Amino acid sequence: MQLRRMMVAAAVSAAVLLPAAPAHARAAPCQNPPGVAQVSKAQPYEERMFAPARLAPFATGDGVRVAVIDSGVDAGHPQLRDQVAAGRDFLHGEPNGRQDCIGHGTAVASIIAARPADGAGLRGLAPGATIVPIRVSEQTDTEGGGQSGGEPADPGRFADAIDWAAGPGDADVINMSLVMTDDDSRVRDAVARAVAAGVVVVAAAGNHGRADETNPRPYPASYPDVIGVGAIGANGVAGDFSQHGDWVDVTAPGVQVTFAARGSGHARGDGTSYATPFVSATAALIRQRFPALTPAQVARRIIATADPAPGGRRSDRYGFGVVNPYRALTETLGPDRAPAPAPAVVHTEDPAAVALTARRARAQDLSLIVAAAGAGIVVLVVVAAAALRRGRRRGWRPPDPAGTDPH
Repeated sequence: MQLRRMMVAAAVSAAVLLPAAPAHARAAPCQNPPGVAQVSKAQPYEERMFAPARLAPFATGDGVRVAVIDSGVDAGHPQLRDQVAAGRDFLHGEPNGRQDCIGHGTAVASIIAARPADGAGLRGLAPGATIVPIRVSEQTDTEGGGQSGGEPADPGRFADAIDWAAGPGDADVINMSLVMTDDDSRVRDAVARAVAAGVVVVAAAGNHGRADETNPRPYPASYPDVIGVGAIGANGVAGDFSQHGDWVDVTAPGVQVTFAARGSGHARGDGTSYATPFVSATAALIRQRFPALTPAQVARRIIATADPAPGGRRSDRYGFGVVNPYRALTETLGPDRAPAPAPAVVHTEDPAAVALTARRARAQDLSLIVAAAGAGIVVLVVVAAAALRRGRRRGWRPPDPAGTDPH
């Protein structure tokens, strides 16, 4: 981890490189207190689909750090207590991201790492993982297109957050449920630095994919080496809002998903924001079980073990299919690359020696032909001589019909 921090640190300004604050540092307060949410006792369909208890013998995410670049995380939620590191607040310039004034980051974090609790149906897919909250926005689109209100994150702040996550934040996986609608070189370069440092980057496909919307290309999901995530419902059908295109690698539940609400209790919602953490959690499980894998190998395992998309092939709506954490943890994959071609045959003989051998072979063939012809002539001579002797004995008369020769 120390080497990774050094690699990323070179690209981050001194202001960004301030160390993470101790866990007890106070976060920027919210002006709006959390409401009172009901505790959902029913097991959500996504829990039935993925069965976190079935995954636990293989991995829980223990020792893996997942950065949630979002609106912060409410570390006081009963199912997230002791799960959330100090993180960082780039929105207010504070050294603590463990506060969430809109609940979006808290929802995302709970899908990844909520611990089981008596009387609660919600359980995170990787409950052993540590959440690193990085607060950059109070909207779900960085440029003001979200519906949550509050201050958006500009791309420069977003890029700083990615660099901090991969460096001082010591993240193994970065979850980005925020979406940009324009390409930005600062964010693109920060993503590339994170991947080069060994961090798996997962991003939402966006929620403007309906027929009457523009279905814009989303970022960071469209950047190289980022796992782009679309949303499906309980019936396995893609959400009509889920943006579709070549940026979708896999899909996950994103329709009426259950998650932790601010303060306590649970809520439900739609969006690729909530599909993305299922894939980030799967990456965390893989990281624990197969710690030597590179980000590209983690992505390959997620994609190769996804339940196939409708029609059995990749599509813009479903990517390569629906993420399957159990298969990702248990299946044996083939080699990463195609087998090497057979080595070319190299002739090292002296050309003169090769020519001499060819001449000798031709001479030998000619000798065999001459010998065969000679043998044929000898046979003809012998047959002719025998016929001559018999003719002389008969006095050149035709053979006796009785079959006897005259004496």
